[in-house]
Amino acid sequence: MLYIALGLLLVVCIVLVLYIVIMKMQMKNVRKELARNLDPSYDKQLSVALIDRSLNSLAAEINNSLDHQRKLKRDAVRAENNLRLSVSDIAHDLRTPMTVIKGNLQLLEQEELSPRGREYLSTCREKADALKEMADAFFELSVLESDSSPALIQKVDLTKTLMQFFADSEAAIRVNGLEPELVFPEKTVIIRADEQMLNRMLGNVLNNILKYAKDRFRMEIVPDDENCILRFSNPVRHGQMPDTSLMFERSYRADSSRNGSSAGLGLFIVRLLAEKQGAEVRAYTNGDVLTIELTFQMKARIE
Repeated sequence: MLYIALGLLLVVCIVLVLYIVIMKMQMKNVRKELARNLDPSYDKQLSVALIDRSLNSLAAEINNSLDHQRKLKRDAVRAENNLRLSVSDIAHDLRTPMTVIKGNLQLLEQEELSPRGREYLSTCREKADALKEMADAFFELSVLESDSSPALIQKVDLTKTLMQFFADSEAAIRVNGLEPELVFPEKTVIIRADEQMLNRMLGNVLNNILKYAKDRFRMEIVPDDENCILRFSNPVRHGQMPDTSLMFERSYRADSSRNGSSAGLGLFIVRLLAEKQGAEVRAYTNGDVLTIELTFQMKARIE
C-alpha cells in the first residue's frame, strides 16, 4: 500500500509540474501577444488557448479591453482628422476675404483721410495682416500634417540659397530696425534637403527673429565632414525670452498673454519640415541671447 501511495503521489507531482510548466508557457505566449498589440499595425485578439477556465475568462476580458482601446483609437484618429479638415476649411475660407480686405485697405491709403482716420486705418492694416498671417499658418499646418508624401531630398547649395533668401528679405529686416550679421564659410556648402521646405523653414525662423529680436541678429553656417549647422542667434527683448524646451511645440508663444499677432505655429512647422527631411532643430539660450540651430546632412563640400 505504501508503494502504491508513493506511486500515486509521484504521479500527482508529475502532473502538477507539467501543469505549471504548461501554464507558464501559455502565460509567456499571452505576454508576447500583449506586446505585439502595442504595435498600432497589429490588430488581432489574443489567440492563446488556455487550459485553465479562469485564465480563459481573463483572456476573454483582455480581448474585450483591447477591442475597446482600438475603438477609442479609431475614434480619436477620426476626430483628429475631422478637426484638421475643419481648421483647413476655415483657414482657406478666411484667406479670400482677408485678401479682399487688405486690398481695400491699400486703396484707402490713397484717399484723403483725417489724422484720426489714418490712425484707424493703420490699426486695421496691422490687425488684418496679423489675421492673414494666422490663417496662412493654420492652412499651411493642416496641409503639411495631412501630406504623407516624402520630401524631395536632393543636393542644395546652402550658400546660394541663403544669399538669395536674405537678399529677398532685406527690406523686412531693415523695416524692423535689425542689423544682420551674416557669416558664410569660404567654401560653398552643399546639403541634403528639400529646397522648397528649406525656404519655408528659413522664412519661419526669420519671422520669429523679426518678432522678438532686439537690435540685431547673427546667422552663420558651421559645416563639418558629415553635417552642417545653420545657426541663428539674437538678443531677445526684455520679458520675451522663450522656454527653449517648448518653443518647437504646437501653439507655443513666448507672449503667454496672447496679445501678440501670432498663432505660435511658425517654429512648430519648422520642426515638422525638419523631420520630413531627416534634419534636426534645437534651441538654447546664453544670457539674453537666443540661438536656434538647424542641422542638415551634408552631401559634399566643393570649392
